[in-house]
Amino acid sequence: MDARAELRTLPKELAAKVARHLVMAGRLAEEEPEQSYRHAKAARRLASRVGIVREAAGIAAYQAGEWAEALAELRAARRLGAGDDSYLPLMADCERGLGRPERALDLVKAPEAEKLDQMGRVELRIVESGVRRDLGQNDAAVVTLQIPELRDRRLRPWSVRLFYAYADALVEAGREGEASDWFARAAAADRDGDTDAAERYAELDGLHILDTEEAEDVEDADVVEDVEGVEDVEDGGDVEDAEGVGGAEAAVDGVDVEDAAGGVVAGDVEDAEGVGDGPQGGLVVEPVEGSATDIAFQAAEPEEPAALDEDVPEVQAVFLEPKPSDDEQAPPGE
Repeated sequence: MDARAELRTLPKELAAKVARHLVMAGRLAEEEPEQSYRHAKAARRLASRVGIVREAAGIAAYQAGEWAEALAELRAARRLGAGDDSYLPLMADCERGLGRPERALDLVKAPEAEKLDQMGRVELRIVESGVRRDLGQNDAAVVTLQIPELRDRRLRPWSVRLFYAYADALVEAGREGEASDWFARAAAADRDGDTDAAERYAELDGLHILDTEEAEDVEDADVVEDVEGVEDVEDGGDVEDAEGVGGAEAAVDGVDVEDAAGGVVAGDVEDAEGVGDGPQGGLVVEPVEGSATDIAFQAAEPEEPAALDEDVPEVQAVFLEPKPSDDEQAPPGE
């Protein structure tokens, strides 16, 4: 059963509410994981017997660093048939986050681990390496990541994370020279700047990275008094009146997610599901086909989502018969 089919087991209006919460959870996952988790929990309160909802709640909890909740939700999703073995690395990482390395290793060695695809196997190795480091087994942490994928000459979806994790393990093992080389490889592969590999490389080699944009800002600072509207900014005025002054802090105002929800349309939502750092910042899980965010794109309507603190009774899944068309409906009195 795909994700949309799971939501269709709910009454239409309820399914729309659940879908809108899932859309917001996916939209906020990367920038505001706490808010994302609140929306996922709201969806769970509305439809806790729907597997895809529990799956989304588990992923959102993981991204928010709520390890115990994430573990419980992902286990529930597997029982309900929505989750599968692909979430084994997340579950192992949650055990690690809870300070239970032995349980994490039990999941790593579980029979289900053999069923993972190549991506899942690499992710599980990254988690295992972190667990070994937690146990003080630094050399074993390095060996754990010496897998064929580490020497692959082509960049793969997991390359950046694998290079970075290997470099990090080398540092812990006291092998800074080798670690420097692997941080350099991670930085070269990290085209989107998702990691601090370049900074770690520079730190190990005693280099200083000069940001050209920052350098331009420093040059402009000499004439900042001549910029029209600077006094207004200092007095709490309009930031737009002083271009380039105080922009970073001024631009980070909180946004009411409930007010923003009405404008969500399918094309505006980025599928952020599965993108999250583990307890040590090493694990990122790729989106899974048929994920909660995917179905939200299809089912969401441009209406306000239910209030996050709304006390809504739990609704179990109900299969609905298709509504007959006007031509098929019997006339009154029959």
